[in-house]
Amino acid sequence: MTTTQPPTDERRISYLPVPDASGVPEGVSKLWAKAEANMGFVPNVFRAQAVNGEQFQAWWNYFNLLLNKEGYLSNAERELVAVVVSGVNRCLYCAVSHGAALRHFDGDPQKADAVAVNWRHATLTERERVLCEYAEKLTLRPAEVTEADLQPLRGVGLDDHQIMELVQVIAMFNMTNRVSSALGFQPNAEYYAQSR
Repeated sequence: MTTTQPPTDERRISYLPVPDASGVPEGVSKLWAKAEANMGFVPNVFRAQAVNGEQFQAWWNYFNLLLNKEGYLSNAERELVAVVVSGVNRCLYCAVSHGAALRHFDGDPQKADAVAVNWRHATLTERERVLCEYAEKLTLRPAEVTEADLQPLRGVGLDDHQIMELVQVIAMFNMTNRVSSALGFQPNAEYYAQSR
């Protein structure tokens, strides 16, 4: 695989060398091109994780299914949970990039910014508050989660499919936060201005 070491200034997006387009599988280069066409840029997480191209594609397929396809929770709810988990884990990349997505789907930039720092200071519905509480507990204290923790979720109208999806989104972001933080992934500059 061909890699190029990024410069040691603000343009560095990962602690590891990032492959160029000639050093990734065809599926990865197609995904990069699709992102460029749809978003106007290639997310740095796509570039940085392509060090292991097949593993990146497997991650993307599951991530895409959970976050970008029609699901049981709304797009805004899934992004809300993503930002809560990422904020709790202090994952810069995911808090910034999914903060942009939350601003887009929810339409409230102030709320998205508050959620990224401390969701308790955001103006939330009762359902959103319950989602945030559950996401925080499962992130910080998974060994303490019991069946009783599902009752508040059911109390705000979540069914079994929505609960399963909620748990999967929380788990996906805990994993992705750890990969991003461990390898120093830096968010694209474009995310900071989106939906403001």
